[in-house]
Amino acid sequence: MADLADQHLVHGVDHTAYPTFDPEATVRFYRDVLGFPVVHSICAAGWGPADHPDFVHFFFDIGDGDRLAFFYYFGLQPQNLTGRGDAYSGFGAEVPEFFLNSRHLAIHVESEEVLLEYRRRLDSSEWPVEMQVTHETIESIYTHDPNGYMIELTRALRPVTAQEDLDAEIAIEALIDITRRPEPTLGKLLARKAELIVERAARWQDPSTSTSPATAEVRR
Repeated sequence: MADLADQHLVHGVDHTAYPTFDPEATVRFYRDVLGFPVVHSICAAGWGPADHPDFVHFFFDIGDGDRLAFFYYFGLQPQNLTGRGDAYSGFGAEVPEFFLNSRHLAIHVESEEVLLEYRRRLDSSEWPVEMQVTHETIESIYTHDPNGYMIELTRALRPVTAQEDLDAEIAIEALIDITRRPEPTLGKLLARKAELIVERAARWQDPSTSTSPATAEVRR
């Protein structure tokens, strides 16, 4: 039997699931506007504890075998009464908007043409695009679905290099180090990252080669 200890064993997202209090609008958004077909549903008379309500659990195909799912619970009233947030959680006025939008689902598309087609579909619907942003390596459009969840459709502007993978590994190690100490800042992160680069530079080779220590560092 092959040794599984150092292998990457998963194959993407089977599904991610959220509650909805408006299944009709949810189906209009994902099936009719975005074109994601409904591929599975579970109609259940309770589940588990005696006080568990009856529900429908339904799934949309979002490509490559990945699915986006929702729960509709019969008789359950909306839980978020704050007016901010989504069907899952509510937040008070003291919580900044950027924090609310940090939790989102990003769905990959292959080209600018496809991204703009989704922009056209959304802008012609009840849920127009709210932002179109170019990041370091991606371009994305954003909107909120009928449940208040932020949805991102994104395309890669170029491949991510092995050097960038290595940079990410060092950055996260530096982040963990500085968040163990009081008052972490971006400046402290960059300083710690520089220290790690200096510490390891002597043993690195070209990270584009599969046998180099740098590439091994990425895969570890």
